Amino acid sequence: MKHIGALQAVVTADLSDREPTGVELDAIEVEMPLIEAEVALLDVQISLLDRPASELDTRRLRRARRKVLTARRELTNQAAPVTEVGA
Repeated sequence: MKHIGALQAVVTADLSDREPTGVELDAIEVEMPLIEAEVALLDVQISLLDRPASELDTRRLRRARRKVLTARRELTNQAAPVTEVGA
């Protein structure tokens, strides 16, 4: 049987082998507060999987959800262009 495959390095290059670009790293850095807030929320949710939520757990969950919403709002407000209303 004859093997058929691409001979060009560009076609066969594995995208997972490349490093992130500076632009991609900057985008990750901008989104880091949201990522950290979502990880904290996930941590609280995981801790509540196998037991009923106490009053303290309910407050932790509510606080974590608020942090995620705040981080999303701040990220959205940073990305949204500021437009002035004409007279």
